[in-house]
Amino acid sequence: MTKITIQSIKQLKHKPEPFAALTAYDYTSAQLVDRAGIPLILVGDSAAMVMMGYATTIPASMDEMLMLTAAVARGVQSALVVADMPFMSYQASVESAIQSAGDFIKKGSASAVKLEGGQHMVPQISAIVDCGIPVMGHVGLTPQSFHQMSGYRIQGKTGTAARTILQDALAVQSAGAFSIVLEGIPAELAEQITSELDIPTIGIGAGPHCDGQIQVFHDILGLGDFAPKHTRQFARLGALITDSVLQYKKDVASGKFTAGENYTHLSEKAQKTLSATDYGTDPKRS
Repeated sequence: MTKITIQSIKQLKHKPEPFAALTAYDYTSAQLVDRAGIPLILVGDSAAMVMMGYATTIPASMDEMLMLTAAVARGVQSALVVADMPFMSYQASVESAIQSAGDFIKKGSASAVKLEGGQHMVPQISAIVDCGIPVMGHVGLTPQSFHQMSGYRIQGKTGTAARTILQDALAVQSAGAFSIVLEGIPAELAEQITSELDIPTIGIGAGPHCDGQIQVFHDILGLGDFAPKHTRQFARLGALITDSVLQYKKDVASGKFTAGENYTHLSEKAQKTLSATDYGTDPKRS
């Protein structure tokens, strides 16, 4: 399989058809996504919600994200693996941003990192890029700002707010990002940003005009109890898995599960030895 590089992703900007990106959080899901030919896999901090059961992405830690990223990287042969930098791993200072990004490359075996924020994140993005680490930007609805935004709300609905997001996207590009996620913004705004940027835009809840689309692995496969409005379930694996586990439980209880199976059996001599064994006696003293 051909290895996808940063340059490969940049070139997708000029393709006539949009490209698909997807999240993955472990070795097995990464293998499955990679085999489908998805060019970019994001180890999203959405793992906090779909893997760890938190209400938001905010609790995800560096240690947790590093472990998940390394597992995904081991399962991938072709796709570009991008690690999502968790809340407060880069906001406090340029130095912390560089350290965290470096850990994802060295310890997590990622090929790039993603961080949220626009103009105010330019120093961090520039510094990380200057260290030789590719950065994916993220503007619009930024989940790590859940409390500041009073929840997951569509951003950029007014002229002033839309202009700010456009300026954010341009600033992220100028800082050296190789691509940018546009989340939760009006389709018209996403279309304008896509037309003005030279780097690929990847939409999630941002309409049909982005260069690519990204979704959460669990959402498109119907593995959870909740499906966001911006997603589509291509399967309902959650119900299928539950039914399969219930059938397994029934087959074990009825004896059907073990019926006719070829198990390893002791030889007749070994059975006699086992039957004659006195577990209260030290065999060395017999």
